[in-house]
This record gives sequence, structure tokens and C-alpha cells, in this order.
Amino acid sequence: AQSNSATLGDLTTRQREILQLVAEGFSAKEIADQLKISHRTVEFHKAKVMEQLHLHTTTDLVKYAIAHGLVTAS
Repeated sequence: AQSNSATLGDLTTRQREILQLVAEGFSAKEIADQLKISHRTVEFHKAKVMEQLHLHTTTDLVKYAIAHGLVTAS
């Protein structure tokens, strides 16, 4: 049975990086500055990650990252 749900392993290195930084509480602008890319690119990656993982809010994204060990809940 084929699942249409992507997993962490299906994300690109950049997508994982952005997922992790979002989950750590950084804004798109802060992430953009840190990675030396535009904040629009950050938003694009974030939107793609949410679409691929079937998540609807930033909160869902953060919960996903914590559940998968990308960040530790503080």
C-alpha cells in the first residue's frame, strides 16, 4: 500500500534545516539572515514542507519537529 504522506527522510537537507529553525522559534526573517537566503525563500520552503507533511499550521510543524527529534521541547 502506497502512502501519500511524506516523511522526514523525504525532505531535502534545506527543508529539514528550515523545519528545525522554525521549530526552534526563529522567524522567517531570522532564518533568512542565518542561511543567507531571502525570507520569501524561507516561506516557500516552509510551505512546501507543510504541504509534503500534511501539516496546516506552524504549531503543527513545531509539534512534528519535536515528535521526530529535530528539536527538544524546552
